[in-house]
Amino acid sequence: MSARESGRGPVVAIIGGGFSGAATAFHLARLLPAGAAHIVVVEPREGLGYGLAYSTPDPSHRINVPASRMTLISGQDSHFADWLEQTGAIAGDAEAITADGALYPQRRVFGRYVESHLQPFLFGKTIHHFRSAVASAELGGEGYHLTLADGGTLAADALVIATTHPPPTLPLPLRSVAGAAGLVANPYDLERLEAIGRDDHVLVVGTGLTSADVIATLDRNGHRGRITALSRHGYRSRGHAATHADPIGDFTSLPARSATVLLRRIRSTIASAAKQGGSWHPVLDAVRRQGQVIWQGLPLAEQRRVVRHLRALWDVHRFRIAPQIAAVLDRRVAEGTLAYRAASIAGAEQVDGRIRITLRPRRQPTQTTETFDRVVVTTGPAHADIFRTNTAIADLGRMGLVRLDPIGLGLATDSQGRAVSTFGRPTDSIFVSGPLARGSIGELMGIPEVTAHAERIAAEIHQWLGYQTALRRKAS
Repeated sequence: MSARESGRGPVVAIIGGGFSGAATAFHLARLLPAGAAHIVVVEPREGLGYGLAYSTPDPSHRINVPASRMTLISGQDSHFADWLEQTGAIAGDAEAITADGALYPQRRVFGRYVESHLQPFLFGKTIHHFRSAVASAELGGEGYHLTLADGGTLAADALVIATTHPPPTLPLPLRSVAGAAGLVANPYDLERLEAIGRDDHVLVVGTGLTSADVIATLDRNGHRGRITALSRHGYRSRGHAATHADPIGDFTSLPARSATVLLRRIRSTIASAAKQGGSWHPVLDAVRRQGQVIWQGLPLAEQRRVVRHLRALWDVHRFRIAPQIAAVLDRRVAEGTLAYRAASIAGAEQVDGRIRITLRPRRQPTQTTETFDRVVVTTGPAHADIFRTNTAIADLGRMGLVRLDPIGLGLATDSQGRAVSTFGRPTDSIFVSGPLARGSIGELMGIPEVTAHAERIAAEIHQWLGYQTALRRKAS
């Protein structure tokens, strides 16, 4: 389909219909007059708004922050919570309500919330959902020509890259056992997780949010064997504060120009809060809210230092787990069936149907070996691998239209959200929405930040469409 074929103005093709793509389509549809453009979302899942995070059928997977802080529309903090009340979506889920009355629904419920708000635009044909994936992309004389995985084609005047997180990359020391039956390289493969035996000794590589999800899934499936959760630092994702407090700290009036100064300011603010009887939570909330300004104030070399030295520490404090999942982890630790270890993997081999792992404990000179029945990789999205894992984006990269950001977190963008070409100039008609832009933008993983970014991208596309219309009128 093209603008010429549809007769409805330019075609904006959004690649990916998870939360980022769905939110961008939603806000663009709200901005545009009827017939001003044709919005097409290419997403292989049946519904829009679910993506990888919110399509999980596992009932133990819950949103990681209270429903009162999840919204599709900035400034309307209770939007999701109000929808829950209006629809009764958690009426049969007593575990969704914590002791303090906060709501932590199952993640797929949030996906249904997003999908429900796109339905009017889908019914009205303002937004079209092509249930497929983009297999390849070419640049033509009048725009982009996309070939879909199902054999269909799509002509577009502008592209929005809003693809899902790339899957974890198999750590190099585990590649020697890549074909082992006991290796679960994809932590989202629920069938493989369900095949793990009740008494199996499991190594979970990674200790972040995905690791917590996997352990909760195993526990729900009846697993009662030993679990070892491993990462270089051995950090475990933190939980939420016992009581809510407003964010504390100003980190933008005099933005830090070095990672060291930034860390000192954060630690000093946490110490001051502790003297007043407070916790670290509201301080890190302030850092998160101001994260994009903080990030953009740091020189490139200091951004790299933050990623190299502080990212693991930041992630476990910033990405907090739902109380329901925290309770599972606490119980397993107390029972002695879950242990967190700070070590790296030095090697792996198959031995009698099991996997023997050589470990290098943190700050210890000697290596140790241990044998596991199953090894599950939960090391997090490999954003820098986007060219390897997404053929369409790789095509755009080969044409020089997009490039990786210099930090290695995703794709480079300018301040308007446009992809940056290999020549360092913005590509006028390609926009990046969602976490793939965080290397350029900064904090861009939580729903509030992704929502605000989708709104900005929608506004930029709206402006771009207006400019294109003006050009066509002038030419005619």
